[in-house]
Amino acid sequence: MHALNSQAKRLLVAEQARFSRLHPQSLALAKRTQSHFLYGVPMHWMNDWSTPAPLFIKSAQGVHLTCADDIDYTDFCLGDTGAMFGHSPVAVAQAIAKQANHGLTAMLPSTLAPATGDALSDFFGLPFWQLATTATDANRFVLRWARAVTKRNKLLVFDGCYHGTVDDTMVDVVNTKTINRPSLLGQVYDLGLHTISVPFNDLAAVEQALSKGDIACVLTEPVLTNCGMVLPKTGFIEGLRALTNQYNSLLVLDETHTISTDRGGWAKAHQVVPDFLVVGKPIAGGLPAAAYGFSHDMAKRMQAEKDQAPAGHSGIGTTLSGNMMTLAAIHATLTEVATEVAYQHMLALAETLALQLSTMIKTRKLPWNITRLGARLELQFCATSPTNAVEARRAQNDILESAIHLYLLNRGVLLTPFHNMMLISPATSQDDIARLIKHFDACLDAILAA
Repeated sequence: MHALNSQAKRLLVAEQARFSRLHPQSLALAKRTQSHFLYGVPMHWMNDWSTPAPLFIKSAQGVHLTCADDIDYTDFCLGDTGAMFGHSPVAVAQAIAKQANHGLTAMLPSTLAPATGDALSDFFGLPFWQLATTATDANRFVLRWARAVTKRNKLLVFDGCYHGTVDDTMVDVVNTKTINRPSLLGQVYDLGLHTISVPFNDLAAVEQALSKGDIACVLTEPVLTNCGMVLPKTGFIEGLRALTNQYNSLLVLDETHTISTDRGGWAKAHQVVPDFLVVGKPIAGGLPAAAYGFSHDMAKRMQAEKDQAPAGHSGIGTTLSGNMMTLAAIHATLTEVATEVAYQHMLALAETLALQLSTMIKTRKLPWNITRLGARLELQFCATSPTNAVEARRAQNDILESAIHLYLLNRGVLLTPFHNMMLISPATSQDDIARLIKHFDACLDAILAA
């Protein structure tokens, strides 16, 4: 692996120089934007790429981007799931344009509210919903509801989890102790006071924590996606459902990324019914929007808590939550874009891509693998898919990851800047797959020959 890293590092240096030659306009825009934006970008995550400067985008349609230097890219990043159903789908663009002429927000329900509720219920299989502006907000609000209805304070999450920027979830595990993540800025209290983190796929550790009787809820993605993709062992999520029922805790599934599994997400596909389901990013075609769903029984418990509370702000909701524009975009996305036919197309192409990528890796006898979750794929530098965050972190290789990412970007193929994750959308074509395969094949040769 040391020799491979040395070869990848040489390739990375060459590709950084190539990027600078190809993208003079992006470099110029980055310099100009530094006058008013921190790190030269509107949000500092946009700087977390392997490029010498951010890639500035002029337009996006379907799965194609055009950058400031008029280079076309086939996009497999898709805004890290925000544009999972393609950039500016026609139905969503038309719904937004139509609604734009009739108001954007009023802090009152749109006449589309009943139909949008029907669409959410049909898509995800839960009867009741509330809207938020981001999945972070939705997770934060669900934690408030869970603590309110259970009269318990603590939260259980899994090592390597990611649920947006909710304070309670920004934790790591060191020698079985839950601590604040070292990268977390401005944190003023010990998150371990109210959050417990245990290894993913470890039901014994979950039961040990739940048996103390102070856990309001278990919050997890059905598949970890931020530390590197970690699939659940057979029966693990079902085991969480059984344990939370046994110990009178709640199960919250964050499906913001695992909506890639199938139409309706992982839980619906595997017939697991959580107490709360959180979704975000792609449900409004890329507009800021999120939602959380729950059962009839949970709706009664929530309403009872709200009705019994004194008048005043509940700490749940924001002024722009559920605005008219968002409702129009959610309705169009769920009913006209993220259809059964669209998912069939996405899943079939993802299966084909996973097989082709795996074949190229095996042919070269590289100890890597492709982990797949429906329309979501990830290249991992380990022979088999990891089963927990420790194994996923051990498999990470920043040099290889950056070299592959930048090599492909310089040839018009965009993956996520972390973990080299790939998404297939309804707009992805066989030609798009062929373009990725062609350049990934050449990239492997370049690494081995560098």
